[in-house]
Amino acid sequence: MQPGPLNLITDVAGLRIGNAQDHNIKTGCTVLTANQPFVAGVHVMGGAPGTRETELLAPDRLVQQVDALVLSGGSAFGLDASSGVADAMRFAGRGFQVAGKYVPIVPAAILFDLANGGDKGWAENPYKSLGKTAFEHADEYFELGTIGAGAGATTATFKGGLGSASAVLENGITVGALVAVNALGSATVGDSRHFWAAPFEIGDEFGGLGPARQFAPTKMPKTKLTAGANTTIAIIATDANLTQAQATRVATAAHDGMARALMPAHTPFDGDLVFAAATGQNAAPITDIDIMHIGHAAATCLARAIARGVYHATPSDADFFPCWATS
Repeated sequence: MQPGPLNLITDVAGLRIGNAQDHNIKTGCTVLTANQPFVAGVHVMGGAPGTRETELLAPDRLVQQVDALVLSGGSAFGLDASSGVADAMRFAGRGFQVAGKYVPIVPAAILFDLANGGDKGWAENPYKSLGKTAFEHADEYFELGTIGAGAGATTATFKGGLGSASAVLENGITVGALVAVNALGSATVGDSRHFWAAPFEIGDEFGGLGPARQFAPTKMPKTKLTAGANTTIAIIATDANLTQAQATRVATAAHDGMARALMPAHTPFDGDLVFAAATGQNAAPITDIDIMHIGHAAATCLARAIARGVYHATPSDADFFPCWATS
């Protein structure tokens, strides 16, 4: 596997990412969309998730495709970002057609960033506007770090952020990951700057320090010790022609990347969740072996994307945590 040209999830042809953030509030949202509806699945392994419309992603549901996926800060308030996206898509004539109306299908997941030092004294929920802005600015290229859903994210040791990575398999299938890293645990080993994901790094995409020479396997890893102030949410995408059941299997396999890059992961205080999106632009028939390879690539890309999100974080006023790059 080698990264695609951008080393972003948008190396999956046809996908676009939009970000909007408010650095005064220290929050934001991220939207993944495409020119056409796409197959999506989801798998949740965290103990404290916050979601919208994830139930319809089960393989036995009527609607088999979605119009966009949203990752947002703001805890339950952030779910309103999907409303802004849905309004904009409906205005553009996008959505599931029923009774002569367009109903955009926009599943979402949120992380908790309400206690990160930003001004949360808003009089009106800002996330609907942020969602609309993010959708309207969706493009192939986007920045990483303190942006979008990662704008207010933190880990146990450093600021978190928005990360992405991609890989092209030998058979030509492209896989990409997008993640907002706001974990209870840490992306780095102990007090060091070495990433847990270092064995999966390609080139120097997150600093090139390599694996830590040692760590304390019998000692509990550092955590924020803040119940509810966490969650890592991600999207895996591929151009493979997957069914909704196959996309769900890929989302499940991708959680291995979270466990490789964050310590601890999937705690009772994290709402760790992975969406999977499949555009079907690569029309080659898919076998169970292909699903295994896509799932492995998804986990590897997610581990790399998590490290890249922390690596690219930048400082802002009233930060509670240092940035990896400036520490």
